[in-house]
Amino acid sequence: MLAKEIKSGMVVNHDGAPILILGVTVQTPSARGAATLYKYRCRNLLTKLKVDLTLKGADSLEEADFERREVKLMYNDPTHMHLLDQVDFNQYSVPLEDIADELPYVTESLEGLLALVYNDECIGLQLPSAVDLTIAQTDPSVKGNSATGRTKPATLETGLVVHVPEYLKEGERIRVDTRTGDFVSRA
Repeated sequence: MLAKEIKSGMVVNHDGAPILILGVTVQTPSARGAATLYKYRCRNLLTKLKVDLTLKGADSLEEADFERREVKLMYNDPTHMHLLDQVDFNQYSVPLEDIADELPYVTESLEGLLALVYNDECIGLQLPSAVDLTIAQTDPSVKGNSATGRTKPATLETGLVVHVPEYLKEGERIRVDTRTGDFVSRA
């Protein structure tokens, strides 16, 4: 696959390992005859390290033998999260330290959760762009302050702490952006 065809979200092989493309910037040449450079921000899916990669437009990488499978959370134990494939009912176990960034957004009722499967082994999770979570603990709102744009911290059902508008109270469902960890709206 040519460098100009590689987009964000794709998985390609680089140095014998699958890398997930997180972002692409294109640097056009300023001189005649110079090559266009494609700079990629990537994550090695095996080591979880971030990688910067620069390719010329004519360079190529091969696409990884990689799948995204829709899964549901079955249960967590002290060291692993156990997932069930929704198509062929395979079970995957993922070490909790490998998915520490995604863990605060995952609940048993989460729809759209994808397992990143490489060589028949789950190596990570891909979350939907936003998830709905319930507020477990927050300070009560002060009467008369709901018209202002002030926020307060709220602890959600998974333990994640998010700043929410002052008028929200415990037990309400909110939508949280999984890329930034910010409050989006009521659910």
